[in-house]
Amino acid sequence: MLQLLQKPAPILEERGPDWFAPARPRPHDKRLPPLDLILAAKRNLISLWHVNDYRPTHGDMRLFGRQVFLANSPETVKYVMATRHDNYERKSPQMRRALENLLGDGLFISDGETWRRRRPLVSDIVHKNRVPAFGLTMEAVTLSFVERWRARPAGEPFNALTEMAELTAEIISRAVFGNELGARAAHDVVDAFTRYQGLIDNFNIGYFLGANEGLPVFRGPRLRRSVAQLDRVIDKVVTDHLEGRGEHDSMLDLLVKRQQKSPDLGLDVSALRNEAATIFMAGHETTAGVLTWAWYLISNAPWVEEAVLAELDRVCGSRTPTVDDVAQLDWCRSVIEETLRLYPPVPILARQAKDADTIAGIDIDPAALVVVVPWLLHRSEGLWDQPERFRPERFLTDRPTPYTYIPFAIGPRICAGLAFGLTEAILCFAILIQQFRIRVLPGTKVEPVSRLTLRPAGGLPVTAERRV
Repeated sequence: MLQLLQKPAPILEERGPDWFAPARPRPHDKRLPPLDLILAAKRNLISLWHVNDYRPTHGDMRLFGRQVFLANSPETVKYVMATRHDNYERKSPQMRRALENLLGDGLFISDGETWRRRRPLVSDIVHKNRVPAFGLTMEAVTLSFVERWRARPAGEPFNALTEMAELTAEIISRAVFGNELGARAAHDVVDAFTRYQGLIDNFNIGYFLGANEGLPVFRGPRLRRSVAQLDRVIDKVVTDHLEGRGEHDSMLDLLVKRQQKSPDLGLDVSALRNEAATIFMAGHETTAGVLTWAWYLISNAPWVEEAVLAELDRVCGSRTPTVDDVAQLDWCRSVIEETLRLYPPVPILARQAKDADTIAGIDIDPAALVVVVPWLLHRSEGLWDQPERFRPERFLTDRPTPYTYIPFAIGPRICAGLAFGLTEAILCFAILIQQFRIRVLPGTKVEPVSRLTLRPAGGLPVTAERRV
């Protein structure tokens, strides 16, 4: 049992237990039969679960003959993601097939020798020691969005998900490629990836019918248009950089220099493009989702907003927060970490077993689907105090017990951009909340839906009222 809260924050002692319970799909009282499970998965991957899954547990089932093992306890998570990482390093056929059109053999979906060769390279480029250098970009882009929001007519609603995606797309473009993406291109990326997620099938039926590699995604006209729209933006900025129109010391510039020093890395133009696309897509989409969910949560928890504003006043006074302030912004960090607990960007981490194994006394077939579910683990009774409540202060005093909190995955395949993404989310959140009072439009029904990533269905309509 985690003792997540040793001492309540003073501002919350006066409020009492008026905690906000965020939106989630209602757990099922009965296990879904296979056909119903497939239909539910096609719509929303977090709508599958039984009420008993929201506690530390593990077990298996068969779906059309394919074994599916749920690892939903700290012990089984550790075994799958760390102890026997070698046997469970490969992403599920569904994830690989869903993203191969966009990322090729990029790090997020690669494995084996390709992953082992490129992981240290990419990890070094986005290492936490480099984050301060990217911090100035984060500040500059976010401040440009402050001006953009100030120019809006008072009370005009807008989609927070779209705005956050365009914000993070511009940040990651300047960091990865060293040149500005621009509002039009940022909008094209966000629009295309939103449509792409809506078109991708959450359930690769071929895998469950016996094809260990799954079946290729059907590339209909709408899917091809979405991919082409994304490719145009990403390929242009990669080409611009390779032709000398990018800045030195961008992430892509570092990749090029590493390849020049070590040709055996095999980073040809195609591989450079795939790794750049992986950093770009993962870097903008996940942080955009976290920030969007943070605005939803803060909009419903004014007592937390008061604590955040008091901290910003104490640390920054009237000046704008900078990357150098992030280490002192404990409340801002805790809000982001609690948001990641309740709404992890990738709520299901599915792996394909390489060889036969045994987990917690259950025999695992070769090519079985082994599923670790942050969505369930982060809301498990017995691991968290009041798991369904928004309580950022739980992160102020204690760190979670290992393998109970995995918003960036865990083990050797933990997200290489963890430090970059976390710093970016905290800094963008701090700058924007200092300037604006953001509220979800009254009457909005917020529904979390997971296809490739976890988003509010239809976006999040909000208003932003200037504080100054």
